[in-house]
Amino acid sequence: MLTSHGHGTGGNPIDNDPKISLDDAYALKTPADNVALYRDWAETYDVEFAQNRGYQYPQKIADIYFHHARPDDTPILDVGSGTGLVATALQERQVINARLTIDGVDISPEMLAISRTKQVYRHLFEADLTQPIDLPEKQYGAVVSAGTFTHGHVGPEALIKLLRLCRAGALFVIGVNGTAFDQYHFGSHFAALQADHHITPIEFIRVQYYAAATDGHAADQGYAAVFRKT
Repeated sequence: MLTSHGHGTGGNPIDNDPKISLDDAYALKTPADNVALYRDWAETYDVEFAQNRGYQYPQKIADIYFHHARPDDTPILDVGSGTGLVATALQERQVINARLTIDGVDISPEMLAISRTKQVYRHLFEADLTQPIDLPEKQYGAVVSAGTFTHGHVGPEALIKLLRLCRAGALFVIGVNGTAFDQYHFGSHFAALQADHHITPIEFIRVQYYAAATDGHAADQGYAAVFRKT
């Protein structure tokens, strides 16, 4: 079931909870697991995870979008939008007066509530991307994503669903976790999409996730897959 959320204000104070970690996120198995984890993590995510680890992945995805984007690569759909880190980076990078038009979709209502306070989105949608996506087809000019195509989250099967939501020529900048890429067979899915002429040839860009992490995940990397819908 997909729920639409418009702009809003409000939010909750940061409350440190040391029990939640990146290992917990990587251990997720089902959509219900995701909802439960991010219900507890949403309030502390931006500071306890993103700020303290120097989480640069959303900024890198935004930078890659701007490097490849054309004026008509809008509106943008931010997939697995979380607390709005990618959209914030996109809006901050925008140098002209007009704001980018960005919609966000995420499975966690609590994460969406945090992102709503930042006022960087036109619309926010609550949805499980492993299920049919109840949005109008051929309406988006770009799709971006950081931290969603990874362990225990969304697999490559969602890609064909996202393509249906976009116009021909739409730009995709999709981050995929480095180890999940092989584990969930993203390579063969990308190859099939390209062979069946759904997408243009893909450029893969290696992305380092963290600038300040010191634990066992400090060197974690992924790939940004950059392509267009044909």
